[in-house]
Amino acid sequence: MRYALLINEQPGAYAGMTADERAAITAEYMAIRNDERVFEGRRLQPADTATTVRSAAGELLLTDGPFADTKEVFGGFFLAETADLDEVLELVGRIPALRMGGSVEVRPLLEY
Repeated sequence: MRYALLINEQPGAYAGMTADERAAITAEYMAIRNDERVFEGRRLQPADTATTVRSAAGELLLTDGPFADTKEVFGGFFLAETADLDEVLELVGRIPALRMGGSVEVRPLLEY
């Protein structure tokens, strides 16, 4: 089964960390990215670099930044293929955002 692991981070979760602490967390993410079950993964630019696009009356409406003010922001994702939900949850448990106050949404990919 293929899954999207959508990583939501606490804004400012990295604030106050030393360069070594940030490097250690990056190494954890890279270890997950290099897991044979993971076939894609990316970190996103900060939420304040986003442009939200809506359509109204046939026109595109652009808003700088995320559309909603939330306590978590979408920070990145992994795409993984595992035998079942239990196996993907083992992988999810290694994601640093969880212990830093964030969350991970696990969603099966639609197969065509």
